[in-house]
Amino acid sequence: MITEHISLKNLNSFGIEVRAKYFASFADKNSLEACLEDASKLNQSLSLHPLILGGGSNILFTRDVDGLVLKNEITGIETIGEDDDHVFIKAGAGENWHRFVMHCIEKDYAGVENLALIPGSVGASPMQNIGAYGVEIKDVFHSLEAYHIADKKWVTFNKMECAFGYRESVFKNKFKQQFIIGAVTYQLNKKPVFNTSYGAITQELETMQVTKLSIGAIAQAVMRIRSSKLPDPAVIGNAGSFFKNPEVEAAVFEKLKDQFPGLVGYRLDNGRVKLAAGWLIEHSGPAKGISWKGYRIGDAGCHAKQALVLVNYGQAPGSEILALSDAIIQSVWQNFSVRLEREVNIV
Repeated sequence: MITEHISLKNLNSFGIEVRAKYFASFADKNSLEACLEDASKLNQSLSLHPLILGGGSNILFTRDVDGLVLKNEITGIETIGEDDDHVFIKAGAGENWHRFVMHCIEKDYAGVENLALIPGSVGASPMQNIGAYGVEIKDVFHSLEAYHIADKKWVTFNKMECAFGYRESVFKNKFKQQFIIGAVTYQLNKKPVFNTSYGAITQELETMQVTKLSIGAIAQAVMRIRSSKLPDPAVIGNAGSFFKNPEVEAAVFEKLKDQFPGLVGYRLDNGRVKLAAGWLIEHSGPAKGISWKGYRIGDAGCHAKQALVLVNYGQAPGSEILALSDAIIQSVWQNFSVRLEREVNIV
């Protein structure tokens, strides 16, 4: 059922107070189609360009939504197939991502343990090609089912058709706002291939005194690291990492490294280098001798423990957080001639 003038404050992790002119939720394919049909009766254009909300953890609202907002609540996790090496797990797009990770670990299915405690929903995982600690969704993705809004039919996408990139997929560019993801199927491993080389996982495992490596131990290490560095959205409004780590040519990295010996970068298979956006932000600032890390203006700020995270300390409107991100982008450009891109979707 479509309702009107609904607050979205509790449906976005920044806790921004905005309202949707029209709002509905759906828990299965049939109710999604019914919502869009009801919307078309109100106004044909409403049903063609709805804003889809999952966990609301990767969105910054800067205004009210003068249209239709649909909350994806399709849940459920099931094993739909297996072979000698893999198991195929299908999850509803509205399923909580961390809950899905924990389910896989309980079943001893490997591949997503490095992605523990990432906020959001299953449906956002292929859309954003979420990643952390050396693993991306494309590494475990098999297929997804999505509803084509204009054609009113369900379509299956394989990995190639999703055109995954760094925090990118076909659903963020070519097919933006054309499809609604209903379910995602992952190809997980029966025999784990441990990935502990990225970040501080190895050090954290040593601190935990882990003697026998397991996917559960890796997930626990990742959760401990994330909890120590990132604010809980239930306590301080945030969307996790606000910016992408920028990529530059190797020659550019070497030149920057000569100027800034502490610069952090990771060499990629394509010959380019991924720079640590957090380091760039931390070593820039609104004024000489002042770092963005821990900076606050009103209720908008840059988190004290992780410069990549912008936060809402209370009543900051989305426009103020967006303005802060603009200032950070500009200062990093002035200091390093490197252009940061936002990872968070701006509405």
